[in-house]
Amino acid sequence: MNEFASVEKSYTTEVIRKSIHLLSLLIPVVYYFIARETALAILIPLALLFGVSDVCRLTIPSFGGLYNRLFGFLLRNHEVRAQRPRLNGATFVLLSAIICVWVFPKVIVITAFAILIISDTAAALIGRRFGRHPFRNKSVEGTTAFLFTAMLVVICAPKIDYLATEYMIGTVGAIIGTIVEALSGDLVDDNLSIPLSIGGIMWALYAWLLPAVNVWGLDRIGA
Repeated sequence: MNEFASVEKSYTTEVIRKSIHLLSLLIPVVYYFIARETALAILIPLALLFGVSDVCRLTIPSFGGLYNRLFGFLLRNHEVRAQRPRLNGATFVLLSAIICVWVFPKVIVITAFAILIISDTAAALIGRRFGRHPFRNKSVEGTTAFLFTAMLVVICAPKIDYLATEYMIGTVGAIIGTIVEALSGDLVDDNLSIPLSIGGIMWALYAWLLPAVNVWGLDRIGA
C-alpha cells in the first residue's frame, strides 16, 4: 500500500471512529429530558458492560483476539500497545458521563458533554485532513475547529435564565476545553479531562458571577 492510500485509509478509519463517537451526543440530548437518577440507571450498567469487556480484552488473550478482530481497526495505538495498554475511548466516555451527571448541574453537563462530542470530533477530522501548522501534538487548524464548534455549542445549549453572563461563562468553558484538548496526551484521556475541566470552571463561575441563579434549575426537567 502506498503512502497516500495508507493516509486515506487512516482518515477513513478516523471518520468511522468519530461517527460512532457522535452517537454519544445522545447522552446530553436525552439527559435534558430525564432525571439524574434515570440517567445514572442507564449509564452505570452501560459503563460496566463496556468496562468489563475492555478489561477482558486486555487480560484474556482469547477474548482479546476476538475483540481485536471485530473492533481492532477502531482502536488507537495507545489502546492496543503491548506496554501499558489503556481502556478504549468508549469506556472513558461512559465513565466521564457518569462523573459529570453525578457531580454537575444538568445545565453544565449538557454544555460540557456536547462540547466534548461535537468539538472533539471536529478537531480530529479537520486537524487530520487540513492540519498544516503543528501546535504541540495537535494542529492549529484542529484546535481552531474545536474552539469554533465549542462556541456554537455554547450559543445553542440550554441556559437557566438566558442571561448574557451565562453565555460568557459558557465561552470561558469553551476556551478552557480547547486548551485542555490541545494539551492532552496519553497521561489522561481527554474524554475525561475535557468535560471535567469545562464543568469545573463553569460551576465555579456560576457560583462567583451568578450566585443568585439556581444553577440546578434545569434539573427539575424530567424529575
